[in-house]
Amino acid sequence: MKHGSSLRVADSNTTPVVGGKARAVSKSAKLANVCYDIRGPVLERAKQMEDEGQRIMKLNIGNVAHFGLMPPEEIVQDMIHNLPDTAGYTDSKGLFAPRKAIMHYSQEKGISGVTIDDIYLGNGASELIVMSMNALLNPGDEVLLPAPDYPLYTGAVALSGGTPVHYVCDEASDWMPDIADMRQKITPNTRAIVIINPNNPTGALYPREVLEQIVQLAREHQLIVFADEIYDKTLYDDAEHVSIASLADDVLFLTFNGLSKNYRACGYRSGWMIVSGEKRHARDYIEGLNMLASMRLCANTPGQLAIQTALGGYQSIKDLVAPGGRLRRQRDLAYELLTAIPGVTCVKPKAALYLFPRLDPKMYPIADDQQFILELLEAERVLLVQGTGFNWKSPDHFRVVFLPHEDDLREAIGRIARFLEGYRKRHGTA
Repeated sequence: MKHGSSLRVADSNTTPVVGGKARAVSKSAKLANVCYDIRGPVLERAKQMEDEGQRIMKLNIGNVAHFGLMPPEEIVQDMIHNLPDTAGYTDSKGLFAPRKAIMHYSQEKGISGVTIDDIYLGNGASELIVMSMNALLNPGDEVLLPAPDYPLYTGAVALSGGTPVHYVCDEASDWMPDIADMRQKITPNTRAIVIINPNNPTGALYPREVLEQIVQLAREHQLIVFADEIYDKTLYDDAEHVSIASLADDVLFLTFNGLSKNYRACGYRSGWMIVSGEKRHARDYIEGLNMLASMRLCANTPGQLAIQTALGGYQSIKDLVAPGGRLRRQRDLAYELLTAIPGVTCVKPKAALYLFPRLDPKMYPIADDQQFILELLEAERVLLVQGTGFNWKSPDHFRVVFLPHEDDLREAIGRIARFLEGYRKRHGTA
């Protein structure tokens, strides 16, 4: 230390001081517009209640293993078998064999021109989403995001110095993106469009004609399309998923997927990103992606080794979503019970693991939906996420995860119904 410095060396029991005053340690200003209410303040209160010995029914997060939905046994056994050989770093983009399997999968989805070099493995798709925004955005750049959205995207854009701009998804049209609203919000600063298809939190599945309109917008304005397809196999009622990247080769696409949901392997943190389409004019951006992939060294190797077995093995997700399958039964039951509550309506999800019900504002005059969800938690010990946590504009929605077994769903939604009945009585709207 230089002589005359006002900074005193503190022992382990004191706070560093400057000029005799304690120096506050503040979070980065980059976090000012970043929030993730799926694991936010209400969850913290739920943890306190659990520490006090209360049992909380958690319908707040799609953590499938928590509800007894486990990965296929062959994936588990392959990881165990290969674990002794996973101590070293891999190539920064990932091992060859899983990337080759993803390349074949992209061909099955109709995405043309994908090579091994176009595929990046990550510690879940989440890492790659943040990385893709970090590599792209400068201050003032705008990204179009759905409302409601999965809040990681809004946070990743803001953290990367960009400006999130939310386009409306229309509940009256089964939560389809409002193309006119999307078009209206494009400015000279817009760099990209994000779509989440199948959608979290609404369970919407976008048909080909909607995707083609989004591609045309991207083409006209030279925008990148970021496509989150993590639920592309979690489909109900014989629905079919179309990868937007299969619809054009003159637009740049980044497609995200992984093992977390379709293969019930959230904790394996095994995701991937595919760069496709108009790559010729994106060489500098791709160089940035390569740089960031190298900086994190590599994705976890055991998770990488699960990919080839998962994609090439028996697709047990089909049994879960088929008529009579567990996820299909639970979706149907949750939808039936929720929509039976006075003043609650809901678009029945065609995909994914969630419902996004609406509360009639005349019957439920909610000013602060986070406070509303907190009151529900404390009264009935049921944990949900409020709609504004997904960047929805009004305090009149909440997300329900329908992963619990049917008896638990009946119990949890019964508690929600009881709370809502009491709410109507307190506000004279019953």
